[in-house]
Amino acid sequence: MTQRATMHSLAKKRIAVVGLGLSGLATVRFLLSLGVKPVLMDSRSKPSGIEHIATEKVDGIYLGELDANRLAKMDMIIVSPGLSPSHPALRFAVAQGVELLGDVELFARFNSKPVIAITGSNGKSTVTMLVEAMLKSSGIKALAAGNIGLPVLDAIAQTDTEVLVLELSSFQLDTTSSLHSVASTILNISADHLDRYRDMNAYAASKQRVYQHTQLAVFNLDDSATEPQQAEQTLGIKLADSAYGITLIDANRWLQVAGEPLLPVADMTLFGAHNEFNALVACALALAAGASREGLITALKHFVALAHRCSLVTNSKGIRWINDSKATNIGATQAAIAGLRPAVSGKLILIAGGDAKGADVSELGPVLQQDVQQLITLGQDGPAIAALKQGSIQVKTLAEAVKVAAKLAMPGDMVLLSPACASLDMFKSYAERGEQFAAAVKAEVL
Repeated sequence: MTQRATMHSLAKKRIAVVGLGLSGLATVRFLLSLGVKPVLMDSRSKPSGIEHIATEKVDGIYLGELDANRLAKMDMIIVSPGLSPSHPALRFAVAQGVELLGDVELFARFNSKPVIAITGSNGKSTVTMLVEAMLKSSGIKALAAGNIGLPVLDAIAQTDTEVLVLELSSFQLDTTSSLHSVASTILNISADHLDRYRDMNAYAASKQRVYQHTQLAVFNLDDSATEPQQAEQTLGIKLADSAYGITLIDANRWLQVAGEPLLPVADMTLFGAHNEFNALVACALALAAGASREGLITALKHFVALAHRCSLVTNSKGIRWINDSKATNIGATQAAIAGLRPAVSGKLILIAGGDAKGADVSELGPVLQQDVQQLITLGQDGPAIAALKQGSIQVKTLAEAVKVAAKLAMPGDMVLLSPACASLDMFKSYAERGEQFAAAVKAEVL
């Protein structure tokens, strides 16, 4: 479908935007720029940012419980990724023949620029920003958007862009069917969002949608759930592989990319085995979009790790304090421990807990027994995690967890905040949790 045809067809449709968060408000702006007057709905009584919408430019604003009958009269509903398509009001509308899609699908119908699409349970933000950096270092005007913060429909309005690098959540992919990409990846799949999906198979099937119209599917050879079920061309990556992996040169570990050594692992700003894998995937994706090997090297040498993702808070008295608050699921914490434990000469002290989102926390048991010397837990599912390791200490606040860790830690130890849970039982966001951790650490040990 051409852009002109899409604009023409939208102008004739009755369109509702449901959910007025960041992506929803971007959708409204996009539709208004096309001369479309949408109906706006949100289950919240006072969604942030709605005050910036001129009521005369839209066809009504309805807040509170979703009006199923009104939605059923629409031709198209553009739904926020935070609202499940299984919501009764949405299901009723779809049963009446209403088309349901998300902002990424609307983007896909208008976009004409090359896209790199990245999903996975963990690491997708790091890989997204790393690919953007690699392309920019190669002289290509790249822009990261999607789940990482900049809504895709705001990104499409920025004309000075050559390649769009999209981080996509499973929620976004649920309502996306026509996104084309020059390369895409599922980095990994671990238990997450099982309060929304019926089981892991349904969650994995959602992630698989990223491969629907891709020229190159890059997947994780150590995670069979990431293997594309259909794609034009595939590339599997694992650290032990020869084409994309780790190779030894004069006893030094090097990243090997497309069968040739790229740079020593020690020259990367990122650390940990999980980030070595992330770097290899980013290289494959960036090369598919035209990056140079020199651009890859420059980015890997200068990339600044994203906040709250295995970031060093401080190294005080030989004790490293690591903020991995973004680890909001079990797989993220398992990856962090696997990546960091080899670099710890002493004890690994783990602070974990929060809202496990319906996941089976017992999957943490083996890594807690093998690689964690002291476990400190807090939050809604803290007791369930504490039960997995003898001698665990349960606390009520993050500040208390830091105090306990500071008393137990010795030179050579690492204190790792990697909750394996969402933060919303105690904090506004994982970012606030990470910021409070960093502040508590600095107050306690500096």
